[in-house]
Amino acid sequence: MNKIIYSLVYNRKKCLNKRGVALVQVEAYLDRKKKYFSTKVYLKPEQWDAKKLVVKNHPNADALNRLIYEFVAAIEKKELELWQQGKRISLELLKDALATRENNSSFISFFKQEVSNSSLKDSTKRNHLSTLLLLQEFKRDIVFSDLTFEFVSSFEYFLQQKGYHTNTIAKHMKHLKRHINIAINKEYIEIQKYAFRKYKIKTVENKHTHLVPEELEQLERLSLTDKHMKLQKSLDAFLFCCYAGMRYSDFTNLSKKNIVDINQETWLIYKSVKTGTEVRLPLYLLFAGKGIVILNKYRNNLEDFFRLRDNSNINKDLIIIAKLAGLSKKISFHTARHTNATLLIYNGVNITTVQKLLGHKSVKTTQVYTNIMDMTIVHDLEKIKQAALGIKKKTDNSFNK
Repeated sequence: MNKIIYSLVYNRKKCLNKRGVALVQVEAYLDRKKKYFSTKVYLKPEQWDAKKLVVKNHPNADALNRLIYEFVAAIEKKELELWQQGKRISLELLKDALATRENNSSFISFFKQEVSNSSLKDSTKRNHLSTLLLLQEFKRDIVFSDLTFEFVSSFEYFLQQKGYHTNTIAKHMKHLKRHINIAINKEYIEIQKYAFRKYKIKTVENKHTHLVPEELEQLERLSLTDKHMKLQKSLDAFLFCCYAGMRYSDFTNLSKKNIVDINQETWLIYKSVKTGTEVRLPLYLLFAGKGIVILNKYRNNLEDFFRLRDNSNINKDLIIIAKLAGLSKKISFHTARHTNATLLIYNGVNITTVQKLLGHKSVKTTQVYTNIMDMTIVHDLEKIKQAALGIKKKTDNSFNK
């Protein structure tokens, strides 16, 4: 029995795709016949060394070369398994064996099933499923053999092209990594083929963006007209959360029953989706009751007011709204929560009170606003200084008389 001969072939069809790259394939030769297997690695012509049959001039050349030769080794292993089973080796048999292994297992189905059966909170499940939707947009059908270093890197580039923030991309990559790890643990993927071995998830330090009183007033005064009228609900929801300090997930889970009258005053009482903590907000005491004014505006259809589109689309609305209001800051829905905490602390509200209003389990979480507390101290001391100067000036004038 002859042994199959394997070699690497780049751009066999002598044709680059729209991205200017071509595929690296494994050529299998036996009995004067050939079959080709995709490594799923696409390269520019200058990134392939035709003499040495290796990747060159690529930022991830070493990792890609290792992946290619591991792929060749996997094919040879499959050939050996067929031989050990006593089967007559042929290229067709090898191709069918590899195709069965690859095509029978859909990573998309696996991902969906794992999320469905997990003990994750509903809001976290929705976050994971948002990653799944993006994966399907990137590549409609994904099998386990697709999950290579090249796939992960290309998916990151796809998200960058869609304009996602670095930390948002990191969130989706962490979701993907989690389910690849589960697949390895359940032996759907061999550990040697771990796509994240050489891939590093990138993040940047998150700075809490908040609005100062003048900027909040600019949004409050904003009058939307004509084609921008459709943004009104997003603007009102954002302003309400500035007054109530709510997360997107908590706001979209509200219903009429969360609006409660206690001693003829309006309260908002809800359980945080993220922490499970009960939050009790006296809306009539917060920001001069402006939150109640917005609720009254939607009193005939509160349920619809609380139902927003996905967070990503609402954030796009807010970018437009901020520009219309003349703000230079790029804001997101979560900016409302930071604005609420910032302005409360700046106006002298005790940090433990702010902790309760935000639904933080620990005051340590609330202490991210200590820089605002420092501003408050300076603000208070400046007022004392001004008052002292005023008294001194008055005393000096009296003495001179």
